[in-house]
Amino acid sequence: GINAEYGKQWYQRRVRGHPGTYTSVLFRYVVFKPFEDEVLIGRVRRSSPEGVWVTLGFFEDVFLPKEYLQSPCKFDKEENCWVWEYQDGIETHNMYMDEKEEIRFRVVKVEYNDVAKPKRSTSEPSGSTEHDSTLPMKIIGTISEPGLGLLSWWREDNVG
Repeated sequence: GINAEYGKQWYQRRVRGHPGTYTSVLFRYVVFKPFEDEVLIGRVRRSSPEGVWVTLGFFEDVFLPKEYLQSPCKFDKEENCWVWEYQDGIETHNMYMDEKEEIRFRVVKVEYNDVAKPKRSTSEPSGSTEHDSTLPMKIIGTISEPGLGLLSWWREDNVG
């Protein structure tokens, strides 16, 4: 399961003598914090020569570096996706990691950044949010273990 907190919070602010309008609100919040070694399922969002970006639907900053993909694996520039070259002992099967496919991965680590003090890198192009250290949280995952990777790879109807 996913470690999440859920609750309601009242927020109220009044400043005497200040000519502003303030409203009391009741809001709900969810806190998402995955554990290291937790296995999650998401969808492939996009691929790059550096690795695969995964979305959980409500969280976009999941990265699977190329070192943590199934081995042997190669990046197909024409298809713009990673390909696991699965060898069954007789022949090699190319297993493509296409966008929007469901993928099971294990959390290797969770990186947190202080967004109150944004850091800008001069070596990265502007508009690159995925490599930007100003992301509040980024999950690093792996699929280099049995049973991990695209769900379609492990379905029983694909065997034989």
